[in-house]
Amino acid sequence: MLTVYDCLVTRHDLRLVALAAVVCALASFTVLNLLNHVRRSEGPSRQVWIYVAAVAGGFGTWATHFIGMLAFSPDLNTGYDIGLTALSLLAAICIMGLGMTVALLGASRWSAWLGGAVMGGGIASMHYLGMAAFQVPGRLSWDGSLVATSIAAGIVLGAAAMRVGLRDGRMRSALAGAVLLTLAIAGHHFTAMGAVTIAPDPTRQVSAVALSSEWLAVAVALASFAILVLSFAGLALDLRDRRRARLEIERMRSLANAAVEGLLVCDGETVVSANSSFTGLTGFSPGDIVGADLSTLLPLPDVIARLLACPDQAVEADLRQSGGGVIPVELIMRTVTYADKPHNVIAVRDLRDRKQAEARIHFLAHHDALTGLANRTSFDHRLDLDIETHRKTQERFAVLCLDLDRFKEINDIFGHSAGDHLLCKAAEKLKAALDDDQMLARVGGDEFAVIMPGLRDPVQAGRLAERLLQALEGKQDGGPFDLISVSIGIAIYPDDASGRTALLSNADAALYRAKKEGRGTYRFFEVAMSEEVRERRMIEHDLRLAIEKGEMAIAYQPQTRIGTQEITGFEALLRWNHPVRGDMSPAVFIPIAEESGIILRIGEWVLREACREASSWDRPLKIAVNVSALQVNNPTFVTLVQAILDESGLAPERLELEITESVLIRDPERALQTLTQLKAIGVSIAMDDFGTGYSSLSNLRNFPFDKIKIDRSFVRAIDVNIQAAAIVRAVLGLGRGLGLPVIAEGVETNGELAFLNAEGCREAQGYLFGQPAPIEMFRSVTHAEAVA
Repeated sequence: MLTVYDCLVTRHDLRLVALAAVVCALASFTVLNLLNHVRRSEGPSRQVWIYVAAVAGGFGTWATHFIGMLAFSPDLNTGYDIGLTALSLLAAICIMGLGMTVALLGASRWSAWLGGAVMGGGIASMHYLGMAAFQVPGRLSWDGSLVATSIAAGIVLGAAAMRVGLRDGRMRSALAGAVLLTLAIAGHHFTAMGAVTIAPDPTRQVSAVALSSEWLAVAVALASFAILVLSFAGLALDLRDRRRARLEIERMRSLANAAVEGLLVCDGETVVSANSSFTGLTGFSPGDIVGADLSTLLPLPDVIARLLACPDQAVEADLRQSGGGVIPVELIMRTVTYADKPHNVIAVRDLRDRKQAEARIHFLAHHDALTGLANRTSFDHRLDLDIETHRKTQERFAVLCLDLDRFKEINDIFGHSAGDHLLCKAAEKLKAALDDDQMLARVGGDEFAVIMPGLRDPVQAGRLAERLLQALEGKQDGGPFDLISVSIGIAIYPDDASGRTALLSNADAALYRAKKEGRGTYRFFEVAMSEEVRERRMIEHDLRLAIEKGEMAIAYQPQTRIGTQEITGFEALLRWNHPVRGDMSPAVFIPIAEESGIILRIGEWVLREACREASSWDRPLKIAVNVSALQVNNPTFVTLVQAILDESGLAPERLELEITESVLIRDPERALQTLTQLKAIGVSIAMDDFGTGYSSLSNLRNFPFDKIKIDRSFVRAIDVNIQAAAIVRAVLGLGRGLGLPVIAEGVETNGELAFLNAEGCREAQGYLFGQPAPIEMFRSVTHAEAVA
């Protein structure tokens, strides 16, 4: 190194050395700029620009060498062989061009290193050919170690220059590569110059045709000018490319920021850009994301592998946020050209809303939306699993069916919102009474069911039923909840049934018995109960076909004016003559018809038949027809009544519809609307069974009634029962005060009749005046010719 230093300081003009360094640096930067432009080019132009870069590199290396030679002062006359000087320039261009081609077009990851090493060899070839062209009156001797060092320096630094300068296309990489390439050229030259020693020899003379230093300076000046031209060209290309890339990046960034989904642009697994939706999603700033490894955002390593292996396919993953948490996302990767090179673009879709919706849908599919308990589907699934499990273990378990007592009445009185609150409170209290392994489900409107696994003794099921009963006992929170209780039916597997359907049916039969025997209690299933439920279902089945089979008939009971004993009208009463069971009591089949909804069809048939019959009478007597709550709450009921009146030709004022107070409390607004519309078409409205329902006085005030019917339970033994007599007097006085006629039903004795007459009751009906019978029995009343 001392030899090289001594050569540089004592045997060179440092001003020309500085010039050589500038020319070398300029040429090196030009080469790296042009080569990066080649990487961004496509088609045949790539090879053209490699040639241009090779010329720039060759001229730069050649000019550096010969400026250095001009700076060299051996104190002897010097000259340069024209042919070898030209050959050295050609060698620099060709060999360095070959190295550039290898570095850019090679398929190996070592191509840049190898191409740079070839360029280092080109530097050495150019230098030593140039030294061969050097003519001086003396002999040249070489230090082999410095020669080897100069060649090695050129190759190593040249390889490093290509690897660094072509790494990522950025300006700082190009500058770093240019510095290394400058060191490779200048370092090689001055190390090689330190290796040569000139011994004067008068016998050796400079050729007369040799190129003098003056002409060499001209050639070097031309080469330097060429380098300047190429440098400016390369710089212009670089600025153009960078401006185009910047505009493209800005355009893509604007488009990306307009996207609702998050977008990441990655070079391999390194993030180079992210849109505003992504930064908003994660909470990271752009500075935190750009340059980061993709694995810092996607913590699970297999996610990145799946993305790279399956482009254009959705991959679900967890995305890390700035606070350390993760959110569920869907990722889709595609490869695009970004800044003139392929990049991976990853679309990031936030799945939180979808996951919440899916969880909600899944919850609603298996749970009751109001109470949050398991629904019928989940209960049936659990019951099937328990049956299978207990079949294998030979153990027993219990199924309890629960029904809230008087819930429908409370719902009608206090409204649906109060009913919903009651259901939620009941579910909460019942669930608190269960153990962890026991399941409570809401399987119907006010119906619940419990599975009690691992039953050792039926007594345990009874104790659980008692806990459930106690859970709803006593005051809760005031209001309707204090009125509620629960009835429970219990069936045991496998004692009572071995299948789900039969087990639930038997528990339901036990529940029906509990409600029938007083409510607020529990009953175990017994075989007789299933017979009772089966009987009820058979009645319902036969009831659906009774009209078509002609088993239904109407009996007519006269309504009489007490003072004159004159019949003023008839009440139409439904009768069912079952082909096997005989005459069925309305008290048996009417509740079944109402619970099953069959009452709508039966009620229409009764109304139609009664109106048709009444329209055929010669005398304009009234016909009274009972109407159920389901009929009144049916939105088409008024239209149906009008159609039947038009069809039968019966005058509206001859039709009287009797309703009970239970009709009014289910849906007061609809009931008022319906009754008002019926009054508008001329139909009369009577309140039936007055005094047995809720809020009777307010109903008389709020609803458009034309008549009050005193329930038979108050009329029975009225002449000897002081309490009944007081109630009837009050009702009659109320009727007179409101201007509403009162009719007493269920009159069976002369004593009852005498009391009613004495108290001013004007109308009555009952067995004393005539039992319900076919209308033919009253032809003398309904037809004028019979009267005549």
